[in-house]
Amino acid sequence: MNLLRNMLISLTTPQVINGLLQIAAATVLVLAVVVIAQFNKVKLATETVTSMVRGLIQILIVGLILVMIINASIIFGYLVLAMMIVFAAVLSQRRAKGLPGAFKISLLAIGIGSGITVVIMALVGVIEPRIATLIPVGSMIISSSMRTNSLALNRFRAEIEAHTGQIEAGLSLGAPPNMVIASYMNNTVYASIIPAVDTMRSLGIVFIPGLASGMLLAGANPIYAAEYQFAAIAMLFAASTLTGLLGGLLLRTTIFSPAEQLTLRPQM
Repeated sequence: MNLLRNMLISLTTPQVINGLLQIAAATVLVLAVVVIAQFNKVKLATETVTSMVRGLIQILIVGLILVMIINASIIFGYLVLAMMIVFAAVLSQRRAKGLPGAFKISLLAIGIGSGITVVIMALVGVIEPRIATLIPVGSMIISSSMRTNSLALNRFRAEIEAHTGQIEAGLSLGAPPNMVIASYMNNTVYASIIPAVDTMRSLGIVFIPGLASGMLLAGANPIYAAEYQFAAIAMLFAASTLTGLLGGLLLRTTIFSPAEQLTLRPQM
């Protein structure tokens, strides 16, 4: 009964009602942009509407779950993050059409990259041992790792497909597979972490991220808000870079046969 009462109270607060108005305003803006894109023959309507509806439902469900588990054991928070990692791997591997073992690679890269970051930051106190902090901050780290992994999968496949002839020529001359694709692998890893690098570089100059903005609105010390936001961005950078590197190492083991022949072929 207490849980149901808490949920009803949460759903009827003035903040929630105001949030619905904000959602409506944001939706109108997005739809206006979609109409402009359609006018310029860029077809975004179906994917955009589907993504918005799905995203709204998902984030509202997360909000309701947080209401229910806000006072639960911190172990439960880690289980929720583990589930998020699995879902992230499922979504990310869709960018790897034609790559064998894409889900396993995604799960390992995202899980290790984000998991190590979350655990270390929790141990040193950057992430407070509370579900209200662990899940939001942890989900940010997982999301950043997922984005990096998706970029790595997509770029790797494009690099290999674009240079199939050069790779097979190198293999025919007796060069080891790792040496043949070394430059393409470097391009893959670098391209995948560009968003994380740009985010770190532009912090405070181009944008003030939502975490710092929320802390300021809540009345936190502006200097501490800036310090914590930097720590959060540094966590995202560490997780993204580690994910990109792990993904690259795992990817290069999947495209060659035991006889060191290239098995990935350009898709028609």
